Amino acid sequence: MKKKIGIGLGIVLAILLVVYIGFAIFFQSHFFFQTTIDGIEAGGCAVGTVEDRVREEIESYALTLIERENATETITADSIQMEPIFNGEIDQLLAGQNGFAWPKSLYQSQELTLAKTVAYDEEALEETIGDLSCMQPANQREPVDATVSPYVSGEGYSLVCADYGTKIDENALMSALEEALDSLTEDLDLAESGCYVQPSVGDDDETLLAMIDQLNRYVSTTVTYEFDDETEVLDGGMISTWLTGQDGEVLVDEEAVLEFVKGLARTYNTAYQPKEFETSYGQTVTISNGFYGWRIDNSAEVEQLLDELPTGEQIVREPVYMQTANSHGEHDYGDSYVEINLTAQHLFLYKDGKKILDTDFVSGNLANGHGTPTGAFGVTYKTTNAVLRGEDYATPVNYWMPFNGDVGMHDATWRGSFGGGIYKTNGSHGCINLPLSAAKTIYQYIDKGYAVMVYTLPGTESPAVQQQDAAYIVDLINSIGYVTLESEPVITTARNLYNALPDTAKGYVTNYDVLVADEAALAQLKAGQAWQPEAPQW
Repeated sequence: MKKKIGIGLGIVLAILLVVYIGFAIFFQSHFFFQTTIDGIEAGGCAVGTVEDRVREEIESYALTLIERENATETITADSIQMEPIFNGEIDQLLAGQNGFAWPKSLYQSQELTLAKTVAYDEEALEETIGDLSCMQPANQREPVDATVSPYVSGEGYSLVCADYGTKIDENALMSALEEALDSLTEDLDLAESGCYVQPSVGDDDETLLAMIDQLNRYVSTTVTYEFDDETEVLDGGMISTWLTGQDGEVLVDEEAVLEFVKGLARTYNTAYQPKEFETSYGQTVTISNGFYGWRIDNSAEVEQLLDELPTGEQIVREPVYMQTANSHGEHDYGDSYVEINLTAQHLFLYKDGKKILDTDFVSGNLANGHGTPTGAFGVTYKTTNAVLRGEDYATPVNYWMPFNGDVGMHDATWRGSFGGGIYKTNGSHGCINLPLSAAKTIYQYIDKGYAVMVYTLPGTESPAVQQQDAAYIVDLINSIGYVTLESEPVITTARNLYNALPDTAKGYVTNYDVLVADEAALAQLKAGQAWQPEAPQW
């Protein structure tokens, strides 16, 4: 029994050996079961069969072009006369197979890849490419660079995306097609493969995006100018009109900034502007001359703005001033000032609305053409123990307070009296001569920039001065005598002087009727008529 079992087992083993060897011989020229080559079923197939299947696959091959704007096109193998070229690659795959290891193919698959080599007609390919819809000029749109949007209030600047267009880069397309065809790629995305002409500036351009950030930082800056109770706000709406982007940099139009600052100056500068001034005499005068008041330093303010614009900060400040005043508004001299009435030859000092002193003075000599100029000024500086120098003098003073060039206030200890009409013939070189004690008090209260308001106010002369002026006119009228054409200058001067007198002084001109008669006589002479004096009334 055991012998029969042994014989049977030997027969089975012999059969299995024959089967094993048979399949081992078979797989020397055929691929293992469960073998695929590039997805083609090759199990149990000889090289020739696999080549036929590859040939069939290539004949059915088509390359789909994925284009922009949801367009697709197809290039078929037939249209370019594509066919495979076999150079023993499949044989090499088979040679790498160990036929005696075939049993493992019963439970384990193998996937092989083939370095396919294909051939196609290049002229046919070029013709096919030329016929593609994406290659037609009407279907090719030039790319447009990404750029910066216009400024939008409350939003600032943003990216205007590039239009990537549909213009084909023919060289890039040919290169991508050749690579896809050689590898039998089924889908070719033209955008991903770089087959389109690209804009110079794309949506992800770092320089452009950085410039947009910089622009938005500029327009997020605000500068609130304070003018006491009034304010002016500079914000993105105005700032945006000054900005341009160039080569990734933000450029500021400095001329436009200067024009803005000049606009502030035109609105808020008060220097060199006429000022309505309520005098200590209860009357209001207009002071048209003088530099006192607010004055923005245009160049310094522009420089300050150029430094602040890129910060993106919220800034509250005053403008950069070249010159300041006591207060904003119409009465920029405030309630602290020196009031100088040249007509009355009298001065008042006010501090915070309180009168500190008032005093007579002597101003510039009218007879020598050195009259003190009127105007609204500010004290330039103050000093003690100064020597005032001119062409023909060098005068030491204890207190020197210039307010208009070389015109200023100072003590004049050489004078025995002040006020009245002294200034007309024995006045200063233009300065305000003061008693020593008055000069000292003024010096103690004022400082650089202190307002000095100089004016004339007819009618405020002292009675003695009014009588002196009237007496001079009386003598001038008496000097006319018999009227001739040559009398006209004297008559005109007398009339002008009389008209300039305050009403309170005109009554002192006792021969005014003579002046009227002389004017009538002169008019007759100029009309070509002989002058006939009126007959006396007896």
